[in-house]
Order: sequence, then C-alpha cells, then structure tokens
Amino acid sequence: MGVSATSFAAKWRSGPTQVIRVPESMAERLMAIARHWDTTGIEPLADHVLAEPSPVYQLGLPNIPRLEPGRPVNVSSVPQLSPFRYPGGKTWLIPTIRAWLLHTKPKRLFEPFAGGAIVSLTAASENLVDEVVFCELDDGVAAVWKAILSDDCHWLIDRILSFDLNEKTVREELSVSASDTKTRALQTILRNRVQRGGIMAPGAGFVKTGEGGRGLRSRWYPETLAKRLLAIYGQRERMHFIHGDALSKFRRYGNAQSSALYVDPPYVKAARRLYSCWNVDHQAIFERCRDLRGDVLMSYDHTSEVTNWAIQMNFDTRAISMKHTHHTTMSELLIGKDMSWFDLSSKAAA
Repeated sequence: MGVSATSFAAKWRSGPTQVIRVPESMAERLMAIARHWDTTGIEPLADHVLAEPSPVYQLGLPNIPRLEPGRPVNVSSVPQLSPFRYPGGKTWLIPTIRAWLLHTKPKRLFEPFAGGAIVSLTAASENLVDEVVFCELDDGVAAVWKAILSDDCHWLIDRILSFDLNEKTVREELSVSASDTKTRALQTILRNRVQRGGIMAPGAGFVKTGEGGRGLRSRWYPETLAKRLLAIYGQRERMHFIHGDALSKFRRYGNAQSSALYVDPPYVKAARRLYSCWNVDHQAIFERCRDLRGDVLMSYDHTSEVTNWAIQMNFDTRAISMKHTHHTTMSELLIGKDMSWFDLSSKAAA
C-alpha cells in the first residue's frame, strides 16, 4: 500500500495521522479546517457551539445554506465569527456573500466599511480569497481590530476572561481615559456588549432587562469572545486592517480584475442614530464603484433614492429579504455591475 506524503506526522503538530477518503468537492475545505485546527489548537465545532446563539458549523460550500431571496436567512445557521454585536451587521447575508465570491473567485476582498467585519472574517476563515483588506473609520472599532490582529490580542483575551462584569465595574472601566489601543479596544467591546442593540453611538443606554432577565450580562460571553478573538488572530497574516477614510482606498485596493469590493456603508435612513461615523457621500461611493475594474457588491436600504443612484450609474439591482432585530421582515437592495450570479444561485436552490 502506498503512503501519502500528507500522512507523515512531521507535517502536522497534533500527532499521528490517518488517511480518509472524502468527496473531491469537499477536500480543499476540509483540509483548510484541519490545518487551521492543527495550527491554532481550536476545534472548529467548539469555536461555534457556545452561546449567542448556538449555530451549527457549516462548510463554505456553494449550496450550504441555500439562497432564497424571498425568505430571510436563519442567522443561527451561519457561523458567528465577529466579536461585535453590530447594528446593521451582515451575518444574515453570508450565504449570498459565499455565492458571490465562489462565482467571482477574486484573490483579494476589500471591505471599506467593515464595522463588525463578518464578510471579511468569513472570506478569510473559509479560504474564499487569498487576502482580505478591511477598513473602518470609527476610532473605537478600529482599536478592536488593531488589537486583535497584533500581540495585544493575548492581553485583550486575558482581560475579557477575568473581567467581573456588573454595572459598577463597567462604569469604572468606561470612565478611564484610554491611553493605548488595547485599553480602547476593551472599552469598545464592553460598550458593544452592554449597550442596547450593540449601539455605540453617543447617547446609547445600557441594556436593562436583557435576555432571560440577565441584564448587562445577557450578551456577555467571555469564553465565546476569547475563542473568536483567538481565531481571528490566527488569520492575521492575510488580514490587513486600515484605520481611516475608506473612499480614498477604493482605487488602490479595488482597481484590479482580481479584486472584489463588498461595500456596506452606513445606510441612508438609520445611520445617524446607530453609528458615530455615519456621514458619508453616497453618490461618491456609487461613482467610485462604477469606475473600478474589480467586481463590486453593495448592500443598501431599499429606498427610491438608492434605486435612482443605481439606475443613473447603470448598476444591476436585486431585492433580498432580511429580518429586523424586532423580527420584522424587510427588503434590502443588493447592487452590482452584473447580478446574474444571484439569479443562477437562486435557481439552483429552487
């Protein structure tokens, strides 16, 4: 019997190996999971089965889960990778993002308005691209990404695991004038976890009753946060974070045929009450996306103003359903140069 070169223990850190046979379509993804597990020591299932909520880990295959434009995605079916509870977060859009990237096959993904960065994190963790560049203007959110992608990540994990969270300790920590990035990062994560809806804009109040009557602690899962931070830290070699104005970076990171841009700016209607950095030039975004050589996918609130911008710039659009935090089904708008991949993915799921 022949011996595979991949079966030698010297190539793996976790001890003796065993040869298994799997369908060819799964092989590349399963090897990526195995190598990540071997390198980080984080069991993939364990990384996703803790609280908030408890999703089933899914392979990044084209048909898992399926695209159903008229039916909102069950967010619990999508791996929770971000340390943020982000208002306007795009966890619900991940099946669509997978379909887009698997069709486009870019080498680089640029996410200029990252926020909780679930799209960048998914693209990196599922090996959908070779490189991820993501950008955020908000100083507090930027501090979190800087800390996680540096050796400050270990300090941040220790502080999260040891923090005795109650109203007194939170107020004391938030009253400290942050003198370094890692302290600012801890304060931002605390605000995101204890303020209503994860809103970090000025004036946002603390959670009161919370889930199950747990008050401030209802969204505080230190072990889960620690695992997510460590997993992101393990991807740091191919995740490049930029703190600053995104518009100035569009041409540098998106003007290549091998690049793809996912653009999810603060929405036109609700941004002011949700974000500190809410004021953006939406028409300039459309103009810059139109002129790039790389493929573009934008997500926006479904308004007549946004629709008119898309028509004026000759973009293709598709409506997609999502569920609001208050469980109201809403329609959002996907915008791209050519959305035919979306129709093909939807038909394949029918």
